[in-house]
Amino acid sequence: MLFLAKFAGIVVLVWFYLTAKDKGEQPIKWAIIGLLGYWIAWWAVKLTVVAAFSGLVAKSAMMTFIVIQIPALCAIAAAFLIRKKLIEDAAEK
Repeated sequence: MLFLAKFAGIVVLVWFYLTAKDKGEQPIKWAIIGLLGYWIAWWAVKLTVVAAFSGLVAKSAMMTFIVIQIPALCAIAAAFLIRKKLIEDAAEK
């Protein structure tokens, strides 16, 4: 994983932990769910999108850099949606 992906993974872990504490839920459980969701989304996008586009942009360093960052951005979006769902479920309790 690249630096952005590792840093974002740590931020997601802390973000879910603090949100769970704020909502009165189990912080460790939420942090694990958030981190696993982030990792799964990152790997799924890396293995599909990046693998498909890497050959197309191999000659351009800037485009290669942008394509390599796509998994981290998609994983952050997935973490946001997972967090939203966890908050909705906590509000129903």
